[in-house]
Amino acid sequence: MLRKYLWIALRRVAVSLLCGGAFYLVWMAIFLFATKLDNAVVEGLLWILAPVVTAAGFATGIVLFDRLVIATKHRFFPVLLWPLVGCAVGAGVVYWFGPMLIVFGMFVAGTASIALREVLALKGMRAKR
Repeated sequence: MLRKYLWIALRRVAVSLLCGGAFYLVWMAIFLFATKLDNAVVEGLLWILAPVVTAAGFATGIVLFDRLVIATKHRFFPVLLWPLVGCAVGAGVVYWFGPMLIVFGMFVAGTASIALREVLALKGMRAKR
């Protein structure tokens, strides 16, 4: 049972990371287009939205994986809370080294938050025995 759950959790985290990356790429394309507009308000808003968009990608990956592979229906917003905290913390820590480096902080902390969610779910499953 444990080995099976670990394999599922690893795949869930991988799909989540891929979706987070895809959402970040879309955000980056929009951001690069917005810099040509030379509008500080739009650029500032997009900087603030970077962790939110990336976290939405992480959460989308988990929800999609669970619905397509496991046939369970997790609600999106409770799942979103985990990567949102991780991505926001990661972006905040790395921002001071250079704003374009926030992607690394968001991906490391976002992935860690999803992995922590999986570990806590596993502990919850073991406690129910």
